[in-house]
Amino acid sequence: MNLTSFWQAHKATWAELDRLLEHFQKRPRSIGAVEIDRLTLLYKKASAHLAYIRTYHPNDEVTRYLNQLVARAHNIAYQQQSSSLGQLSRFFWVHLFSLVHKRIWFIGLAGLLFAMGGISGFAAVMVDPLNLYYVLPEGMATQIDPSRLGEGHDAINSPLMSTAIMLNNIKVAFLAFISGITLGVFPVYLLLFNGLLVGALAAVYSQADSSYAFWAYILPHGVIELTAIFIAGGAGLHMGYRLLVPGIYHRKFQFLQAAKESAQLLLGTMPLFVIAGIIEGYITPSSLSLEAKYSVAVLTLLALAGWYLYGLYRHRRSSGQSASLDLMSK
Repeated sequence: MNLTSFWQAHKATWAELDRLLEHFQKRPRSIGAVEIDRLTLLYKKASAHLAYIRTYHPNDEVTRYLNQLVARAHNIAYQQQSSSLGQLSRFFWVHLFSLVHKRIWFIGLAGLLFAMGGISGFAAVMVDPLNLYYVLPEGMATQIDPSRLGEGHDAINSPLMSTAIMLNNIKVAFLAFISGITLGVFPVYLLLFNGLLVGALAAVYSQADSSYAFWAYILPHGVIELTAIFIAGGAGLHMGYRLLVPGIYHRKFQFLQAAKESAQLLLGTMPLFVIAGIIEGYITPSSLSLEAKYSVAVLTLLALAGWYLYGLYRHRRSSGQSASLDLMSK
């Protein structure tokens, strides 16, 4: 191909890359996933063009122009990657959402298993209060006294309690994730058992007409904590599912892919456990009114729903822009 034909064939691609680079430099805050993907594609194409033209026309003006264009694209691409804060923001606002959205059915199944355990525990204790001693771990049932709920606020070491709760919740999430290798059996048990405990406790406080106070001490941290556990449990269930149903690909490949995604989901839940631990250590046992504690629970629920809905909006907008670009390219 001569130089004129080469220029005519690829000048539209180079012009688009040039415009996109201007956009990255002048309006970096408006950059979305579509623009990043498009930059990557155009950068690769222009790099291939540069390699070709350097071979046959090393000293031509077009070669110098294309060399400068590829250098600009390289700097912009690696500048985006070098920002740790940008990478962190992209992980939680874009990548983590895409993983949660992708595995929403498994996360929902984890929530359903927990709810089934909760309903079973609640029903068992409501039918016969003595069943509490069969449901709860040994020694725990004797320590429950609904009439003393909320006592001892001043005696609680909040920093120590918050740290202990965080570590315990992270351990539960890690078990739910890593136990996916048991074909999903242990995550199912873990979710059912934890639901059973909460349901049994809810029944005890319901029989004592203290349900309103009980949930005021559970929900402020429970909304975030249970969401994180459902995500981790859903990740473990997906790993087990891929071991059982590998699909058209090799079982080992599917499992490794599922394990990689599940590990990223688990990593994404860590901030949630930190926030839940802080709330459970400082707000849940505090002397705040029950209404204030319910307000905290509502705020956490709204924050989680807002994060998901915003991610869904970005996802649909990106999908629409991708479809438009594909149509224009045709």
